[in-house]
Amino acid sequence: MYRIVRKKVLNPTVTQLEIEAPLVARKARPGQFIILRVNEDGERIPLTVAGTQPEEGTVKIIFQVVGATTETLNHKEEGDFIQDFAGPLGVPTHTDGIHKVAIVGGGVGCAIAMPLAQEFHRLGAEVTSIIGFRNKDLLILEDEFRACSNELIIMTDDGSYGRHGNVTVPLKEKLESGETFDMIITIGPLIMMKFVTLTAKPFGVPVTASMNPIMIDGTGMCGGCRITLIEDGKRVTRFACVDGPDFNAYEIDFDEAMSRGRMYAEYERHAYDEACNLFRNA
Repeated sequence: MYRIVRKKVLNPTVTQLEIEAPLVARKARPGQFIILRVNEDGERIPLTVAGTQPEEGTVKIIFQVVGATTETLNHKEEGDFIQDFAGPLGVPTHTDGIHKVAIVGGGVGCAIAMPLAQEFHRLGAEVTSIIGFRNKDLLILEDEFRACSNELIIMTDDGSYGRHGNVTVPLKEKLESGETFDMIITIGPLIMMKFVTLTAKPFGVPVTASMNPIMIDGTGMCGGCRITLIEDGKRVTRFACVDGPDFNAYEIDFDEAMSRGRMYAEYERHAYDEACNLFRNA
């Protein structure tokens, strides 16, 4: 059992928890993730490590309430326990030789992007962070990004905060003006990552995308997290849990990934409604 040390509501749908897990806190690196179960009967869900405090033995996770499991997790309070907290899993984000990086995050994906921006800043790289949200009310982690970015650009779809538009607008402006980056790292909705990749492609800048598909066991055995890459003209299968979650964005079949991501949307909606009704009637 793993104790919830701190809980913080970041916006109406996004919550941050700090979990007491000393072994994970000691070993986790930026870009890796954990898999948790809220209770004995719960499903396994992957969540990216959003920060660690090795001296306290705690791991920070940030999640959006979108389904039954995250709804159940969101009802946990400080001092409560969750059943399983396995990790760290996945391959840490590559940082060697990168001196100038653009971090492009969207929505709750910014919770994954933030520790990467912090790590590059710690290593002395020049960090440009471009983060986007639907509106001002959904903005998260502004102070954290500002503290570790040489430049922070905030975009909102409705123009209620920062600049009006999506994250590809300032990215394209910078690339067209001659700005160069050793790497662009994009994390967020698949459709956003696809268009960030298309925006960068004419300029030949390397792009890494962090993939978070359906996962079950986290060891590459179940095959649920498979994605298709196009390597040297051939379609190959890779597994996000052991080969990723970071991949060369130019090789990802984003359309297939988006199609697979919608497979269980209706089932998850029913499960979420049942969980909500359970808590309302408790």
